[in-house]
Amino acid sequence: MDSPLRVDSTTFSPRLLAAAPHRLLFFVGAGNVLLAMAWWTLWLVNARWPQFAMPQPAIPAGWMHALVMQYQVLPPFIFGFLMTVFPRWMSLPALVRWHYVPVGFGLLGGQLLTLVGLWGIPSCLYLGLLLTFTGWLVGLVILLSLLWQESKTTWHAISAAAALFFGLIGLGLVFAYLFTGNPRLMFAAIKFAAFGFLLPVYFTVNHRMIPFFASVALPDYRPFKPMPALALFWFLTLAHLGLELVHGYAWLWLCDLPMAALCLFLLVRWWPRSATMPALLRVLLLGFAWLPVAFAMYAGQSLWFAATDQYLFGRAPAHALFIGYFGSLLVAMVTRVTQGHSGRVLELGPTATFAFVLVQAVALLRIVAEVRVDALAWQAVAGIFWLVAFTPWVLRSLAIYLRPRADGKPD
Repeated sequence: MDSPLRVDSTTFSPRLLAAAPHRLLFFVGAGNVLLAMAWWTLWLVNARWPQFAMPQPAIPAGWMHALVMQYQVLPPFIFGFLMTVFPRWMSLPALVRWHYVPVGFGLLGGQLLTLVGLWGIPSCLYLGLLLTFTGWLVGLVILLSLLWQESKTTWHAISAAAALFFGLIGLGLVFAYLFTGNPRLMFAAIKFAAFGFLLPVYFTVNHRMIPFFASVALPDYRPFKPMPALALFWFLTLAHLGLELVHGYAWLWLCDLPMAALCLFLLVRWWPRSATMPALLRVLLLGFAWLPVAFAMYAGQSLWFAATDQYLFGRAPAHALFIGYFGSLLVAMVTRVTQGHSGRVLELGPTATFAFVLVQAVALLRIVAEVRVDALAWQAVAGIFWLVAFTPWVLRSLAIYLRPRADGKPD
């Protein structure tokens, strides 16, 4: 275990980023939240109201938006969380710097090079994706080594590691596209990211941590973590992924209706019966509530397609999932972990409240954009709202990661 860094609590110190995995990797992720969306929002605004010529990236901009958000913006948060909790879940020693610093370097360098590549330097784009793949692979190998060492079976850890492996496959598909130019490979890479990687990681963490957080906040709360629900989830999400890959949209409702029902059942069971609850717990549950909504929308879209051969609402269900579920829980989970691991009071606070509320507006704007005549304008406005929502939250978070714990304890 690394010795704690001794730094004056009134000053910022980049050295502190190496003190714990969540510090470094959450720092990387928080920066990516703004950098990646700044590029995409500028692209949308300039596409709708042209002011100057933006370079067309080597990979079409819409595809790059999907790749960057799914493979570069959210993964640092995921690796930072999992490299913190895996040893705790398995009763193993905490990871040290040489474990997580290379992962942070790979994911940060990959994001920065990719963004440079988006401005017309294809070689940087490819190097960025390669560096992302390398950092991801190192992180996955380290987490798998912890699974190998544990003496018991931690199903949540196995589930999260499996999702990271699916994500690595998806990145591999991106490189296969770069070598072949086959658009089906890029389509598969984007779907692997959503339904093979992000959704399973988020659901796995929710399944374990929401009942735990609730039991800590509410003494009389009885945790509910049925393992068959996790197994059923994996069956349903892989079924959805398989149908997406073969364009079986008319049959998605067969897995999406049960998925919506499963998530609604868990939401009802997890929701405390007490009249009041801490705001941090409330936003976790409200963020999770987007999941049954998103899959109900997917199911409705599928049933309508089966009946009429019309693809109604476009990508509205996807953005209920991506912005509503992933975005809301990004704010809720990262705020909860950041507050706890920085020695601060476990409270939502005004900055995170602002971000969470505005993310709900962003999700609704992006959903409505699919049925508006001037859809591109609505998408651009949604991007601007995203930046407004996250900028104060990101700046506050970055400052916390660069300061010692508020309670004076070591990380």
